[in-house]
Amino acid sequence: MRLFKGSVRNLNRKKKKTHVPFRLNMLFFAVFLLFSMLILRLGMVQIVYGDDYKREIERTEDVTVNSPVPRGKMFDRNGQVIVDNTPQNAITFTNNGYKQDEMLEVSEKLAKLIDKDTKKVQERDKKDYWIMKNPEKAEEKVTKKDKEELEKKYEGNEKELDKAIYQLTLDRITEEELSELTKDDLEVLAIYREFTSGYALTPQIVKNKKVTPEEFAVVSENLQVLPGVDTTTDWERYYAFGDTLKSVLGKVTSSDEGLPAEQIEYYMARDYSRNDRVGKSYIEMQYEEVLHGQKAKVKNITDKAGNVLETIPITDGQRGKDLVLSIDMDLQKEVEKIIEEELRKAKASSGTALLDRAYVVLMDPHTGEVLSMAGKKIVKDKDTGQSEMQDDALGNITTTYNVGSAVKGATILTGYKTGAINPGTVFYDRPLKIKGTPVKKSWRNFGPLNDINALKFSSNVYMFETVINIGGGKYEFEKPLWIDKKAFSTVRESFAQFGLGVRTGIDLPNEQTGFKGMSALPGFMLDLSIGQYDTYSNMQLAQYVSVIANGGNRMEPHIVKEIREPLMENNELGPIVQEMEPKVLNRVELEDGWMDRVQEGFRRVMQEKGGTGYSYFAGKEYKPAGKTGTAEAFYDGPERSKFGKEPPEVMNLSLVGYAPSENPEIAMAVLVPWAYQGSVDHGANKKIGERVLDAYFELKKERHKNGSDSKESVQKVENIDEVIEGQEDARKENEENEENE
Repeated sequence: MRLFKGSVRNLNRKKKKTHVPFRLNMLFFAVFLLFSMLILRLGMVQIVYGDDYKREIERTEDVTVNSPVPRGKMFDRNGQVIVDNTPQNAITFTNNGYKQDEMLEVSEKLAKLIDKDTKKVQERDKKDYWIMKNPEKAEEKVTKKDKEELEKKYEGNEKELDKAIYQLTLDRITEEELSELTKDDLEVLAIYREFTSGYALTPQIVKNKKVTPEEFAVVSENLQVLPGVDTTTDWERYYAFGDTLKSVLGKVTSSDEGLPAEQIEYYMARDYSRNDRVGKSYIEMQYEEVLHGQKAKVKNITDKAGNVLETIPITDGQRGKDLVLSIDMDLQKEVEKIIEEELRKAKASSGTALLDRAYVVLMDPHTGEVLSMAGKKIVKDKDTGQSEMQDDALGNITTTYNVGSAVKGATILTGYKTGAINPGTVFYDRPLKIKGTPVKKSWRNFGPLNDINALKFSSNVYMFETVINIGGGKYEFEKPLWIDKKAFSTVRESFAQFGLGVRTGIDLPNEQTGFKGMSALPGFMLDLSIGQYDTYSNMQLAQYVSVIANGGNRMEPHIVKEIREPLMENNELGPIVQEMEPKVLNRVELEDGWMDRVQEGFRRVMQEKGGTGYSYFAGKEYKPAGKTGTAEAFYDGPERSKFGKEPPEVMNLSLVGYAPSENPEIAMAVLVPWAYQGSVDHGANKKIGERVLDAYFELKKERHKNGSDSKESVQKVENIDEVIEGQEDARKENEENEENE
């Protein structure tokens, strides 16, 4: 029985042993088939479709910009071109992943076809080029011992080691070896330098100055053997009126300068290329995003090595949008001519050694449009000593001065607002003697004067009495004068409502607000009231007198009138994109009749006998109103270093005005700093002002006769109340929201 059981167990073992290997074999066979199929598939992928898949995996897409496009143009208010673009032939190079030796080869070919200026080639460029041309000699510059020492120093840092070896090679290239480079070599180097200074897939200007028609043609014919090289049309800024207003128009960077270093990140974030030309000052910079054209965009498909596989156009390029300025260039030229002539005449007077500049602003008092912004400065050439007249229109916003009695209209209105005086208040004009200070007086003793005649005769004492009342003081002969220091803030805040001592808001950068006197002594309060303490710019004077002219609205001055779509033919103006509407910065809160009295005082200054401007403006058909100014000041000009710590005393001259006095259409500010020393007043401010207003109305008359005058400004004046009402409603709504918060 045991034997039988044992036999059965053995038989069962045998059955199990033969059954298990069969199942494993089936499993192994299945795995074998699967692996065979996988290997076969992988083989097909690698062998048959490998290159296709490899290219697909390594393909990258990069959207880049191509071809330089012209900037927008600038026109004056009458449609005359001020700034244009002059087309010029250009040769460019785009690095589509070319290697160093390939670019060098193309440089050598191109050098045979064009003349290339070599002025930009530096000594380092020559050394790099010498190494490329003489690799064996360069290798010998660094000995085996040198390399061993450097290897110890930079152990484990291959990158730094290579740099050190290369630098040692550069250091050991001699002047004699560099002199081996021929003129032809330097031209090749100059071209190669341009090739390598650009960025991948971005066109780099190789030559755009004085590209001859022959050069342009021969390069165009040989583009197939010059990979990366192309011929195109570039542009250069052209100023139709020469230097007229050029400082205000601004400048553009060259293709060599490209983006300003301090603004690279800003522009790169806006899809600019590093070698793009951008506005770097004033209107060109202020309106860069408008003037800058839209380059054509292309999609470059490249492989892993950077080779361009395909280029797909996305958008076409477009010239930048155009600007229509508020400036009247015919008027601007005439104003500049007047300034030049009167400056030269004034220089012939005694005591004018320091006189070197004068400024004029003409503005529409209802809209803030600047019709003329002119300035001239006499500059001596350092080499020849000869004097020349330079444009300094920017001085109207970038320089500030004591302006004198021109601000007295603001003083009178501040007196009304604070209750220091009332319309018709009379003060007795006589010298004031405050203990411990020099006598303060008007240019002559006028006796009793009301507010209107105080403006007509330009009484200093009337203004002194007004601000003494504002400060809660009381004048007594030879007694100390007390004035509440808060009066300085009261007067300055009021003056700011007229645009004095604050930014006017003009659409130009770098506007200066002026200097505020630091001392709060009572005597300086008196000086402040007559424009002889704080300093103001000529643009501030223009804004201030516009407030007087239009009845109390401080208009934001602007020099750009419209933005227009570009048209490519005949310098025509395209459709309007944006029109700069008049903007009221604030309204001076006055009671009825207050402004009328100041306007009457300004009218008497110019139209009634005894007025400080009467001898120049009496009998004018356009019936002007205004205020003259003379300020005792200290010289602070380019020659100041000659005088040590105590600069000489000078007289500044100013004039503000508008015309016609009943329905003003033009406001004017004239400023002549450091006009003279001593007591001989040549009156350049009034002479310039008279001739400028004459020129404005004469030009208007001629255009009316020819049927070319525009009613555009009149239409805007009619709508100004709606603009003000809308802005006032918005302001009140903001104030209510702030209160609720």
